[in-house]
Amino acid sequence: MILAYLQLALSMALVGANVGVAKILAESLPVPMILGLRCALAVLVLWPLARVMEGRSAVERRALWNLALQAAFGTVLYNVALLAGLRLTTALEAGLILATLPAVVAVGGAAWLRERLPARQWAAVALAAFGMGALVLARVASEGHGSALGNLLVFAGVCGEAMYVLLAKRIAGRVPVVTASLWMQVFSLLMLLPLCLPVLGATGALASPAVAGLLVFHGLTTSVLCLLLWYAGLKRAPAGIAGVFTVFLPATSAAVAVGILGEPFTAVHGAGFVLLLGSLLLATWPSSRA
Repeated sequence: MILAYLQLALSMALVGANVGVAKILAESLPVPMILGLRCALAVLVLWPLARVMEGRSAVERRALWNLALQAAFGTVLYNVALLAGLRLTTALEAGLILATLPAVVAVGGAAWLRERLPARQWAAVALAAFGMGALVLARVASEGHGSALGNLLVFAGVCGEAMYVLLAKRIAGRVPVVTASLWMQVFSLLMLLPLCLPVLGATGALASPAVAGLLVFHGLTTSVLCLLLWYAGLKRAPAGIAGVFTVFLPATSAAVAVGILGEPFTAVHGAGFVLLLGSLLLATWPSSRA
């Protein structure tokens, strides 16, 4: 069980650390190129992995359409909005905004899937709203170095990721995990190709070993390693407990932003961090009945 917890924690920590990595890449390469190369790299790795781990898995047409929609919202919209937002705002604030995902998923589930939300979930939504309000206050008070537009773009990415989660519920258990991820990366690559062609001239930036190395790290961790670690941990740890480990995402993102990128951490950011962390824990902490 300890190994499972370490796998879950490392998966979320890598997701959080990649917010800072994505910000560095977004300052060096066009957003479509980052995503296109990342998807191509993921396809090259996931193709043999899916064959070895899950064999030839037939996927029905309806599930393929669902996976295409998941790619559009969870890969293309989420990453384009996140990377575009990171060009304007700080990695610190982007990481905090990503912590609103469970609350946004809860609201989406209530509105679209007609799921009944308990009082604790509504409290999580309220805390997330107050946490976002703290970040807005930081902009008004000019205490931060981010951007209101950048934060809005990151939140649009969160909405895309929430839509991906809700779509995934419709085919849960019908497609093996690695096979589903492979198809989503293939669909994402096809969607991104028209956007990549006009910026092919920017490939010269990949001559820098630092940029090329960060791109490979970003692609392999976000699209492959994080996925494998998360589902390896889920095989041993209860799903309800696993959700609690998502707290490592904003925590690691904040640590990288402040400790490595040198971004300022103000009192208003601290208040937003506490509120958003509370929202995340309320939304993901397993109930006593479960």
